[in-house]
Amino acid sequence: MPDRFKLLVFDWDGTLMDSEARIVTSFNAAMTDAGLAPLADDAVRNIIGLGLREALDQLVPGADSLLQQRLADRYRHHFLYANQIPAKLFPGAADIVYDLRQQGYLLAVATGKGRQGLNRSLAESGCEGVFHVTRCADETFSKPHPRMLLEIMDEMCVAPDETLMIGDTEYDMQMASNAGTAALAVSYGVHERGRLLQCGPLACLDSIAEVREWLTPRTKTL
Repeated sequence: MPDRFKLLVFDWDGTLMDSEARIVTSFNAAMTDAGLAPLADDAVRNIIGLGLREALDQLVPGADSLLQQRLADRYRHHFLYANQIPAKLFPGAADIVYDLRQQGYLLAVATGKGRQGLNRSLAESGCEGVFHVTRCADETFSKPHPRMLLEIMDEMCVAPDETLMIGDTEYDMQMASNAGTAALAVSYGVHERGRLLQCGPLACLDSIAEVREWLTPRTKTL
């Protein structure tokens, strides 16, 4: 089954990059800056993968546009500049995506991050240039809307049945279903295995290394 795919679309946070702690603390620093009480860590973890505006709609329901803008600005300040908690690729992730590109796969990123944040992460992680196309939530509709994935497939001229979405949240799985593509879940990120399996992925893997193993054709030895 894996050999039918031409295009691999990776989520970023929680799938390739271990950024959960930095996201959670940056959100709560923004809440404090705005004079609001910090949120439970689980509440913030639940929205990782959504666009910033959609995340704020869930975390601070009823907030007016001025408060939303202040929270968004303070979150970006903390995540991009002030927060000292490291956000690094999961061990081996860079080697794996380079290896998959060498195998001939088309590679893409579909993320809830903004363009500024993704570009910075790509540069700092050494992955700048490895992906053929990337899409961010501030450029199109947020997950689970299919537009992000549809735009990627259109740009790469690849059909839905040749495309695989790889992610760690139900938003990734739902976006894939809405776009008519297959999905591969990873359990080491934000949403737990049971929640992911309810979305019907082809498999749910426990490490980034297993993603490469699942995708790489097996050769028989005598």
